[in-house]
Amino acid sequence: MAEPGGTDRDPEAVSRFVEHFAAQLVEAGLPRMPARVFAALLASDTGVLTSAELGERLQISPAAVSGAVRYLAQQHMVSREREPGSRRERYRVHGDQWYEALTNREAVIKRWEDALREGVTSLGAATPAGRRLAETLAFFEFVEKEIDTMMDRWRAHREERFGRG
Repeated sequence: MAEPGGTDRDPEAVSRFVEHFAAQLVEAGLPRMPARVFAALLASDTGVLTSAELGERLQISPAAVSGAVRYLAQQHMVSREREPGSRRERYRVHGDQWYEALTNREAVIKRWEDALREGVTSLGAATPAGRRLAETLAFFEFVEKEIDTMMDRWRAHREERFGRG
């Protein structure tokens, strides 16, 4: 498989990597088809592939590509863009996809915190269930603070290691 820019690769080795990494993502909770599409995008030098290219590389239907990309876009793991001078869409994975995905999860954690606060109030902070919810809330507040600190450290580390992104 030749990547744009002339880089030759063993297509079987690339396919093995894509399937292995996708399996790891599935193990972590990502649906199978989005995991495969994400791994294929990540493994391409440009980080950009069309639906047809993804279908060919993964031997999947256009409908499977579409569903996978829709899921990944909702998770902020890929973006859609128009091919210049064409009506075809192409899909891009960004260097900061993990940052974006984690930032998206942070919004989910905030919603969980709000629901837990309401639960503590509804159940009563002095009840066993209220105390359990309060401890869960404290955990998520801790995680949220640590994520903020960790992301600041990541940005500095990334800049030092890879330059301005």
